[in-house]
Amino acid sequence: MPDVRLASPQGRWILLTTVLGSSMALLDSTVVNVALPRIGRDLDAGLAALQWTVNAYMVTLAGLILLGGALGDRFGRRRIFVLGVLWFAAASLLCGLAPNAGVLIAARALQGIGGALLTPGSLALIQASFHPDDRGRAVGLWSGFGGVGAAVGPFLGGWLVDGAGWRWVFLLNVPLALLCAPIALRHVPESSDERAHTRFDVLGAVLGAAALALLTYALIEARAASWAVALSAVAGVAAAVAFVVVERRGKDPMMPLDVFASRQFTAVNLVTLCVYAAFGGFFFLAALQFQVVVGWSALAAGTALLPTTVLMLLLSARSGELAERLGPRLQLTVGPLFCAAGMVLMLRVGPGASYLADVLPALLVLGVGMVTLVAPLTASVLAAVDTARAGLASGVNNAAARAAGLVAVAALPLLTGMGEEAYRSAPAFDDAFGPAMLICAGVLVAGSVLAFTTVRRRPSPDCARPECRTHGSVLTPPLEGDPAS
Repeated sequence: MPDVRLASPQGRWILLTTVLGSSMALLDSTVVNVALPRIGRDLDAGLAALQWTVNAYMVTLAGLILLGGALGDRFGRRRIFVLGVLWFAAASLLCGLAPNAGVLIAARALQGIGGALLTPGSLALIQASFHPDDRGRAVGLWSGFGGVGAAVGPFLGGWLVDGAGWRWVFLLNVPLALLCAPIALRHVPESSDERAHTRFDVLGAVLGAAALALLTYALIEARAASWAVALSAVAGVAAAVAFVVVERRGKDPMMPLDVFASRQFTAVNLVTLCVYAAFGGFFFLAALQFQVVVGWSALAAGTALLPTTVLMLLLSARSGELAERLGPRLQLTVGPLFCAAGMVLMLRVGPGASYLADVLPALLVLGVGMVTLVAPLTASVLAAVDTARAGLASGVNNAAARAAGLVAVAALPLLTGMGEEAYRSAPAFDDAFGPAMLICAGVLVAGSVLAFTTVRRRPSPDCARPECRTHGSVLTPPLEGDPAS
């Protein structure tokens, strides 16, 4: 049984290193969007390259995050966490030194592999190290401090882009890693899961990532209408089908398909796809709209997005408590509607827009919607499966949210007619931004209807409960662990 107490010096070191590690990934997911216009200008890159700058990271992270957790259970959570931190830092260094868009995109894909190793490991280390009496508080502090990192991300990213330059958005990860890894090696006890098998579903992970990459390529490059696009679409569908076959027939699948035998689990993940597709598309396009159309600096654009994260940090725990009293269905129905209203209000954000009159009201309504729905979404995922599979259920839900976001980033410019040079022209980008917000709002309304018609009013009383009460990430739901670990 783990016996480290939170109040001990070792406990504080463990908390520090896990917060540093998870903050690297959280910061990266929030700051890059703010840097995109400057990256495009400096590297003479088109819109497709900017989409890939976001999506190359998300493809490998979403495709491998379940495998990353399994590797930690088998080979040692500290070992895989430190490997992920150092891998992430090395890839970040390559991003910061990238001479062209092609190298940057490849480095971002490598970054995603590091993120898949360290992201599940940071929470697993807390759960495996702290005494059961302190674990809940430790998880709360970890998620709270991580949320602060997510909130600081857009502001810090904008400040770096306007000052030292966009490359420091990536280079900042190197000193963080050099601080984090030695602390982990010195103060964090090694742990593993004796129940973990030696066999890993590498084929499933490769097929999942390949399906996401090929379908993303087809969506981003569809404007060309070439044979390469058609072949990549067919190959992506084939890889997805092969992934399902491998997961169904494999002895130790990365994502056991029988978890979807729960209609509730399937329904909640469909709601997740709707919600986080809209969020991923919104935060990708809004950062560009603020800079390209409204004319703000990167710092102003990053700071403008803070209200949504701050509301999540302040109110997510209370939203979870409300869901426990009322049941999740009401909040999962109302929350997406608030978010949809916020996106409709973004239609007022154009040339010369006022932050107080136009932008802030939209972000506040959006933030209220996010607060309303994220906590009950996580609770519904955990309640839909056996307690022993809570960690798996949360990992699948987290991967689904990331996949939804990357598909939205790939598809929205295509659906709204954005050309390769749209982000260089304020009128062209503004013409596409409005329809994109309406599409996001429509997807959110669909998620609301789905939640109302499929989610149970009340979960069973003996189901797993979320440990991450405070959450600040706007692009993914919180990861939860296996309570039996």
